[in-house]
Amino acid sequence: MHTPSRPSRAPLAGFHDHSGASAAAAAGMAIAAPRIESLDSLLPAEPLLMMGAGPVPIPARVAHANSIVINHLGETLARVIAQVQSMARYVFQTESPWILGVAGPGSAAMEMSITNLVWPGTKVLAVRNGYFSERFAEMARRVGGDVTTLDVPLGEVIDLAQLEEALERVRPAVLTVAHGETSSTTFNHHLADIARLARKAGCLVVADAVCTLSTTPLLMDAWDVDVVVTGGQKGLSSIPGVSLIALSQRAWDRIESRPADPPHWCLDAKLAAQFWHHASYHYTAPVSGILALHEALHLICQETLERRFARHAGCSTAMQRAIEALGLTLYGQPASRLHSVIGIEVPAGIDRRQVCAHISARYRVEISGSFGLDIVRIGQMGEQCRAHHLFRTLHAFGSTMRDLGASVDLPAAAAELERTLQRMHDDVI
Repeated sequence: MHTPSRPSRAPLAGFHDHSGASAAAAAGMAIAAPRIESLDSLLPAEPLLMMGAGPVPIPARVAHANSIVINHLGETLARVIAQVQSMARYVFQTESPWILGVAGPGSAAMEMSITNLVWPGTKVLAVRNGYFSERFAEMARRVGGDVTTLDVPLGEVIDLAQLEEALERVRPAVLTVAHGETSSTTFNHHLADIARLARKAGCLVVADAVCTLSTTPLLMDAWDVDVVVTGGQKGLSSIPGVSLIALSQRAWDRIESRPADPPHWCLDAKLAAQFWHHASYHYTAPVSGILALHEALHLICQETLERRFARHAGCSTAMQRAIEALGLTLYGQPASRLHSVIGIEVPAGIDRRQVCAHISARYRVEISGSFGLDIVRIGQMGEQCRAHHLFRTLHAFGSTMRDLGASVDLPAAAAELERTLQRMHDDVI
């Protein structure tokens, strides 16, 4: 029998042979401790300003909370979680008791919703106008859902007559939709109408609000949305990796009626509820992240949703007008553009990847590319919506476009940003 030879292994980047190998061998250890670059040497000396589609800059109070570790089953964390739920109800605009946290990104909260509401044979209608709304459909397929996608041209919102016809034809148990489709910077601004039609058809509505929650109005109870999911790292201005999901009583009743336990243990909503409602062990909770989320929600409550919505709308409008004053084109139809993530068409002859690399390397500002579209994206979520961040980002972006050969008018853009921000300030006062 032929025995294949053992392949040779090239050394990994950052790993080097050194004298510790002989000491490790003498101690009976086959693998020596690697020689590692310090984190200080890996990170940039000047921090990058995070102005892409997420994650976003976090306030000092959130960063401090994230540095603390406490008992994940202690009385202190139980009290923190009770306050997180209370503040989350305000931010979600719901009276539902079913507020759960998820140790994972916003996609984990999306998957929790699908894993618990969809089982083999469940009919699902997925409104698809970008990368993340397609993710809902893929998650539903993986748990055996009978998925129909309702495709919408990128940059546009779903036509309600088309949706009503699809609901009548498919008769789904669950409808999924991205309130804000980050990938294509598309805003499904008529979520209330979508939910109304879904309720008429007898199906539950699951909405991705990762980039819209706290940045633009979303009234879960008043609009009859059954499930809203969000991540910490975008609209809430918290850290990546801890997310929230809010479920209506109708959604919870469906979860209770599942014919079998969901396939994912960590994402089992009933198990999660034991921790989030009864301080009972599920898994070791990300306590530092929960503390960070507490502070992020507390800051939103102190600002109030009304003022926060006005700040986001005003700052985003100012940045969009400034981009147009540069001489560049915003992506998508005006009525369907997100406030929280701005899409900008890249001029012919300029590579969007080069734009993102240049603005980061030279001006220390991070913006985002796209998922297949020839656009770049600038975030306007939470701490990104501050005047000093807007001016720095506009200067960096305009200078980058000029450096790469685009014809832009940076003085006109800066003047337009100043005018619009001043008008917003006057209106608020």
